[in-house]
Amino acid sequence: MTHNAADLVEQIVRTTGLSPGEARRVVADVAAYFSEPVEDYVRRRHHELQLRGGKNDEIFERIQAELAHRPVRAPELSARQLRRIVYG
Repeated sequence: MTHNAADLVEQIVRTTGLSPGEARRVVADVAAYFSEPVEDYVRRRHHELQLRGGKNDEIFERIQAELAHRPVRAPELSARQLRRIVYG
């Protein structure tokens, strides 16, 4: 674990009452979430939103907005590019 991650774990333990092990899992989960490749994120979110009854036009618009607001910004992708990621 990097120095910054260790500091973050300590901060989470101090401020939340989580155990060190629980805090390490939280940090690892958050780090994994934000390091997910764009293509994997698009496929995962498309599937999740489809399961909730979303239609493709709405889903791709929402994914475009989500990608623009991630801490590590993804390149701007058109609906057509998103479709290609999902459907090949």
